[in-house]
Amino acid sequence: MNILRLAAGLVFLAVASLTALPAPTHLLWTVSLAATEWGYWIAVLALLPLFPTPGMTRVGQFGGLLSAGAIALFLLPVVQAKQLNEHLPSEFQARFGSERRERSREAEYPRDEPLYLFELVSGPDVPAIRFEERVFASPEGHPLTLDVYRPAYEHGPLPGVIVVHGGTWQDGDNGDFLALNAYLASRDFVVASIHYRLAPRWKFPAPRDDVFAAIAHLKVHGHEIGLDPSRLAILGRGAGGQLALLAAYTSGEPAIKGAISLYGPTDLRFGYDNPAPASLVDSRGLIETYLGGPPSTAAEAYASASPINFVGSATPPTLLIHGMRDDVVRPDESARLEQKLKESGVRHLFVRLKWATHACDRSIGGPCGQVTTYAIERFLDAVMMAPKAPSPAPKRPVQRASAHRTTAASR
Repeated sequence: MNILRLAAGLVFLAVASLTALPAPTHLLWTVSLAATEWGYWIAVLALLPLFPTPGMTRVGQFGGLLSAGAIALFLLPVVQAKQLNEHLPSEFQARFGSERRERSREAEYPRDEPLYLFELVSGPDVPAIRFEERVFASPEGHPLTLDVYRPAYEHGPLPGVIVVHGGTWQDGDNGDFLALNAYLASRDFVVASIHYRLAPRWKFPAPRDDVFAAIAHLKVHGHEIGLDPSRLAILGRGAGGQLALLAAYTSGEPAIKGAISLYGPTDLRFGYDNPAPASLVDSRGLIETYLGGPPSTAAEAYASASPINFVGSATPPTLLIHGMRDDVVRPDESARLEQKLKESGVRHLFVRLKWATHACDRSIGGPCGQVTTYAIERFLDAVMMAPKAPSPAPKRPVQRASAHRTTAASR
């Protein structure tokens, strides 16, 4: 029993250490993701070696001590996420003001805080919504679909959120992250989660053009799904973050009111020159497959695919969310774009998650999932407010001519 207690303590501590140490391989990155976003559940199991039993020796006590250390590490992401409650709302207010978009009476209430402890167990409330699938384009005879999520109650035209999935430009589909799509739909948004053509068969700019096609489709057919085509935002994760930013920055579409990137690449040449550890992911190979080669032979594609190259005074407001322990897409990618947005006077906010790694928002009820959901909802409420009707011009008093006024003709 004492040996088992020691072995359990060693295993728990080894897993918990990945909440603070880099994950050198893809397998350990998966374990790291579990430790940081579901670690509070693992901490419950780690309590078992702490319970005293008859015949416990120093070996068993040491195993319990290791488990206690593991529990502290497992709970660290929750503590760090809870600390954001103190300053993240005020950061949004400073950048985007305190006013928030008006909603239907039937819509769910917006989140007031980034993290609710009870939601670590229950998850956010996501009522029933309406869902449908539509084909929005067929390039080269390849049908592309978008999944529509909208409120179950009757509603007028609502702001639309275009969601672009991740997957290294070679994988993934529009069925990813269903919980956030449904959450936003229950908060008075119409969500269109799109699919796009994937590498290696289709290289850049095909995926970008597919996002453009989705925007064009929603501009024309948005009324069919209760969407206001004059108020759109684009959200993407990982590779989808790169496409979301690029489409928002280069479409020239005034209906795009905001862009959201979750741990997305922003400068493909920078990413190529600063790759992820090869044992974790072949990031250079993925970029070459997507862009058609290395920078030496595809320099134009690298420049054209990098959102950072298209920032200007007309760039829509931008929300960046990135885990500081992301070794797949370095947080420097978002930090460099943040600086460019600042220099160009673009409204923006970069939410840094100290504990988080790549794809940290997979669990909407976890520390990253809750903070991310709060930030996205708060940002969309700020940039999607309906334009106010202009106030009527005040009537000027009628100027009466003086009876003693001398005109040029009477002089």
